[in-house]
Amino acid sequence: MKKWTSLWVVLIFLLSACSGANGEEAKKQEEEAVEKEPKEEVVEEEKADEETDEEIETKETAEEDEEVMKNAEPQYELTGNWSFKPIREANPKVALLTIDDAPDTHAVEMAETLKEKDAPAIFFVNGHFIDTPEEKEKLKQIHEMGFAIGNHTASHASLPDLSEEEQREEIVGLNDKIEEIIGERPVFFRAPFGQNTDFSKQLAEDEGMLVMNWTYGYDWESDYQDDQALADIMVNTPLLNNGANLLMHDRDWTNKALGSIADGLREKGYELLDPALIQTP
Repeated sequence: MKKWTSLWVVLIFLLSACSGANGEEAKKQEEEAVEKEPKEEVVEEEKADEETDEEIETKETAEEDEEVMKNAEPQYELTGNWSFKPIREANPKVALLTIDDAPDTHAVEMAETLKEKDAPAIFFVNGHFIDTPEEKEKLKQIHEMGFAIGNHTASHASLPDLSEEEQREEIVGLNDKIEEIIGERPVFFRAPFGQNTDFSKQLAEDEGMLVMNWTYGYDWESDYQDDQALADIMVNTPLLNNGANLLMHDRDWTNKALGSIADGLREKGYELLDPALIQTP
């Protein structure tokens, strides 16, 4: 009897030992699994942090570049015939590209074309083209591509036909609207049809804007409402001289001709003038 009792004791001891060993092994495996999970989460969190840091760095770089351009010392000034001349030792053989009546139908595509060619320009905006969310988004896109935004009045009205208060609304009202959309006010002003008044010129100066007409343009003339004809005259006109101020519009044929115009000017040895280098009030 004692013999059987001893055997039972040994058997129970062995079963307990095995059960304990299995329990310890399971516990060990569970602990290892728990240890791995946080590590993987940490790796994912670190990766997410790295991506966020890269995005922040890219944004900061873009902001720094924009700030540098804003603070760039002016190298060109506007003359009495609406062309530009160097203030110091800058290259005199330059031409400025400007696009009026933006952003109507083709302005974003025109900006994309110029961006691909690293060709700076001013887009002069009308208020009636930035009323809807879609139109405001177009303006944002053009601005974010790095192009200067100019004031071309709210409704493209003839300023001499308006009262001073109406002129103020056309000009200052549009500046307010543009600032709400892109976060900054224009520093260039172009009156519709080039018709400035003493009041509008003083108002533009008070707003810190340079009043700017143009030296030549052709895309509203019937003979040049074709991309090939327009590209040819814009580059080969006898009016093309140092500091030329080229007027164009948001039009289908101008959109198609724009790349050729930029290329043609450079082939003739002209540098495309960066608006950030123009002296403003």
